[in-house]
Amino acid sequence: MFVIGNLVSALAQLVNATLTIYTWVLIIRVLISWVSPDPFNPVVQFLQRATDPVLEPLRRLIPSIGFLDITPIVALLLLQAIQHFLVRTLVDLSLRLR
Repeated sequence: MFVIGNLVSALAQLVNATLTIYTWVLIIRVLISWVSPDPFNPVVQFLQRATDPVLEPLRRLIPSIGFLDITPIVALLLLQAIQHFLVRTLVDLSLRLR
């Protein structure tokens, strides 16, 4: 059973790394949006394509406060909660399988 435990532990590390990278992508998009980037820049287009699937549903649910868009903050909080819950659950499961 230790092999399955190690597999689940590796999966937990992969999920943790993926969610951490996505968190940084979201933070970079927010920072770049403050400087009015060129919409035709490939980096800007990548950031938009990578983060819009998370931000757009939140924008439909959360109204903007004047000119302030708080959906990235909500998205970051949700990502952190999911990351903490999912990674800890996978780590605990891997420990029980050993």
